[in-house]
Amino acid sequence: MSWFAPLKLSAKFNLIMSCLLITLFLAAAFFTYRREQTLILKVAVDNARNIAKQIIETRDYISSVVRGEPAENYALVPQVVATQVAKRMTRDTKYYVRQVSLRYRNPANSPDAFETEQLKKFAGKTVKESYKVVEVNGKRVFRYMQSMVAEKSCLECHGAYDLAPLFIRKRFPRGHYSYNYKLGEVIGAVSVMVPMSELYREIGANLKADLIYRGSIFLVIILIMGTLVRRTIINPIKMLSESIIQVTRTGSFADRLPKRSNDEIGQLITAFNDMMEELERKIEQSRESEDRYRKFIEIAKSAVVTFMQDGKIVIANQKAEELLGLSRRELLGESVFNFFENVERLRDEVSAYLRIGEEREVPPPVTLQRVRNVKGFVHVVEVAISVTRTDHQPMITAILREMSNEG
Repeated sequence: MSWFAPLKLSAKFNLIMSCLLITLFLAAAFFTYRREQTLILKVAVDNARNIAKQIIETRDYISSVVRGEPAENYALVPQVVATQVAKRMTRDTKYYVRQVSLRYRNPANSPDAFETEQLKKFAGKTVKESYKVVEVNGKRVFRYMQSMVAEKSCLECHGAYDLAPLFIRKRFPRGHYSYNYKLGEVIGAVSVMVPMSELYREIGANLKADLIYRGSIFLVIILIMGTLVRRTIINPIKMLSESIIQVTRTGSFADRLPKRSNDEIGQLITAFNDMMEELERKIEQSRESEDRYRKFIEIAKSAVVTFMQDGKIVIANQKAEELLGLSRRELLGESVFNFFENVERLRDEVSAYLRIGEEREVPPPVTLQRVRNVKGFVHVVEVAISVTRTDHQPMITAILREMSNEG
């Protein structure tokens, strides 16, 4: 994730919170969809069960109260009444309801493959209802069936042929398989079918409302969490980072950060303030030490030059100005080696002292050197060098005591 590392802390936080929000939203959508799917299926089962029960109750009631009326009005046949009631109950819905039987009288009530399988299971009296989502003509549909058993009133038309009403015997002759049912035997079933697309449409509507509600809650929570995290973590860290950058740019250790808590962030700010205070104290001590050093070399009777390992002059006193023929401002940044005739000898002495001088506590070497100033005058000087270690590189101080002038 090389693209992620260079991002600012606030950008990383926004990205992480956005990913979290999206993840929570997708998870909520998935689990809500599964819950709605289960709920819709349960509602479909309950509705189909109630429809089937009402049809069966209607059929049983009509069977128990009619006498000779069906002979005069075929619409009062219990099965016909139940069929018409089912149509009225499902008229404004996508539910398709009918009564089916393995020994049907009306060809419209002949069972399909699914219904045939369930009717055979009902015949064994092991189950009284069944439901399943199946494919019909390439479309997923919900199927429900509830068994109907032969009551005493049912046997008037479906019992023995000789006991059946005349209008039934005229329509269905002796030997028809719709006769000779026994009391309590499964006579058929109510079959209910509804397209899953219709049920899923309800899921879609519920899911949309639920996701809007949940998404709004997640968004509010994320915004509140984001605000709290920004105020308690990101803003203090950003303030600390900006303060460190400011210290690096200006070199000033005077600024202090406000402490607003006693947690890890508060402890970090306290440590930073303590560090700034310590650095400020050390810098002040260093300045005082440097001032004392400058005052000391100013009153020295010999020329004093402090330079880096590469020869770059960083400090020079008034005697050095007189010896080398340049002002202090002009000397700063010049190479001390430019003024010595035997440059290599001085370089070797400095290198040797840097290599073994401090480790073996060797006293500063004192040698005679010829120094030529900018005006061409040559001075023989006695050179004594010493080294001061810093955090980055050593600083060499050379004391040049003039022995003679060969101008």
